[in-house]
Amino acid sequence: MDTTELTETPHEESLPGLKLNDEAKYFLHKAGQWARFLGIMGFIGTGIVLLCALFIGSIFSIMAKLQPTMLPVAGLGGLFTFIYVLIAVFYFFFSLYLYQFGNNAKAGVTFSNEMQVTVALGKLKSFFKLWGITTIVIISIYILMIIGFIIAIPMMPHGVTGGNTITSLR
Repeated sequence: MDTTELTETPHEESLPGLKLNDEAKYFLHKAGQWARFLGIMGFIGTGIVLLCALFIGSIFSIMAKLQPTMLPVAGLGGLFTFIYVLIAVFYFFFSLYLYQFGNNAKAGVTFSNEMQVTVALGKLKSFFKLWGITTIVIISIYILMIIGFIIAIPMMPHGVTGGNTITSLR
């Protein structure tokens, strides 16, 4: 068997290269501009979330000093700081992929650089992949919470109504 048959793909020669008309280039360029803008706004939002993460622990401590009944909540400042930092990290990567898509799409269309358009579309794919994985994780967490509530409700001493059922009124 000839080894050249294994390395060549039969469809490679028959498929013409993808050509973009002027309207498609315009749309890609505009999408790149908006993606770049949203990426920059996302970086700013990431900074704001990180600032909140730095101060949330202090805010919880101050609340506990002002309101003694809030004392048990004061210890949650570290947990909220961790959650805010985690949100900022996710937000950063969403923004980064959008920004990189925008930059490469604009430059690729402006300078007719096929490689930059390819990189841009790869960054867009990464953005949607991250968004899809995040969506699956969030839906899974919701499902687990619903299952947890369904399991926990019968274990409550008086059910959901807190003892105000028709039988307890008799």
